Formats: sequence, structure tokens, C-alpha cells
Amino acid sequence: MIKVLGKGNKERVVPVSGELVDEMKMYQQAKRKQLENFDNTYFFVLENGKRLYAKYVYLIVKKYLSAITTLNKKSPHILRHTFATHLTNNGADINAIKELLGHSSLAATQVYTHNNIEKLKEAHKKAHPRA
Repeated sequence: MIKVLGKGNKERVVPVSGELVDEMKMYQQAKRKQLENFDNTYFFVLENGKRLYAKYVYLIVKKYLSAITTLNKKSPHILRHTFATHLTNNGADINAIKELLGHSSLAATQVYTHNNIEKLKEAHKKAHPRA
């Protein structure tokens, strides 16, 4: 589990795999070697040791998504939306998704259920004799 500080300084705990924990430790060790005055206040830092800023993350995500998709929308929020949609489509509880995303309101999370509802309608239409 890792603690994440999100929008509005909201803290939440997020489960992560052991492999990710190992990768995170290796990243920190590499940064310690790379930077003279490594300050671990922020996990992600730039080459100069300053903390990562939102626009930089947006540009990096857009760059890598551009290499693998032709969709017009390419942002960290798209990755977040995809994560929530996959969880929903694979039967995750809406309250668990709410906690993982750090939403304070279930209404904010319900946006991600539309894909699942469409799949249910499609299955009903294909399989029910009176659909």
C-alpha cells in the first residue's frame, strides 16, 4: 500500500503490487545517486531535483499515448478513466472504485458505470427473446 496525495490535498491509500514497490525503490536509489541533495519529500522529481509539476506529467503522458493511439484525447485523466472503466467492466464494486479514485461522492464515480450499462443492454438485446 502507498499513500497518495491527490487533488485538494486529499490523502488516500492505494494498493500496489510487490513488483511496483521494487521498481519504486530502484527509482529512489537511482535518484539518490543522480542528485547530490536528494530530498525525498516528493517521490517524482525532475533532473534538477525539483518536484514534478502537473503540466510536465501531462506532456509526458500525451507523448507516450500519441505513440500507441490515434484518439484525440490524451491525458492522465484518460488513463484514470480507463482504469475505472476496466474495473467496472470486470465487476469491481462501485464503492471500491470510489475509494481507489479518491472520490468523496459516489455520484462522481458513477460516471464510469455508463460503459457497463451499455454492455448489459447489448447482452440483453442479443440474448433475450423479447428484447
